[in-house]
Amino acid sequence: MKVSEISVSNVVEYLKLEEGEYTDVNIQTLIDTAKVFIEGYTGIPITSTDETVKTLDAYEDFYIVVMVLCQDMHDNRSLYIDKNNLNKVVETILGMHSVNLL
Repeated sequence: MKVSEISVSNVVEYLKLEEGEYTDVNIQTLIDTAKVFIEGYTGIPITSTDETVKTLDAYEDFYIVVMVLCQDMHDNRSLYIDKNNLNKVVETILGMHSVNLL
């Protein structure tokens, strides 16, 4: 599944949330925050009008990164991600695709 296709219902199912444990707005905020984090970490844009530029959708493994980030933010009830305590799976996947290394 492409990152741009991730829906609120996908995340709700992944997190195994019950009706009343979430709002669509909150889950969408988690999804958007996860995408922005991935973009900032890797240097790969979320979207682009230039068809020659690879976006987040070009990497299938970013699907699980979005899900894990959403789970972490939901479980910890925070809308920020601590780069010093990043999940090792997320860190490994993002590190494989980072184009903005110094």
